[in-house]
Amino acid sequence: MTYANVDQLRADIDGGRTGDKVEAPDPAAAPLGADEEAAGTPVPPRAVTAARDMELAGAHHTRREKSRLGAAWVLVCFVVVFAAGIVSWALWR
Repeated sequence: MTYANVDQLRADIDGGRTGDKVEAPDPAAAPLGADEEAAGTPVPPRAVTAARDMELAGAHHTRREKSRLGAAWVLVCFVVVFAAGIVSWALWR
């Protein structure tokens, strides 16, 4: 049986596969498992595998496609409305 390590668990979390967060790297002051390693008591491989299995089993969300513009539409609409306001003000003046 192959056991998971802490790096694999962190990669699953950062990759958004556990449902906790979106896919993005998460810089940490103390990476997952660093405290245990520094104390000389590394996390047992079976515990990491069990934690990884539980995390992956709890992911009940569906990954959605990344939109190309996303929140940029808000900015585009704001600029259009602002420009229309300036043009209408200039014409009525």
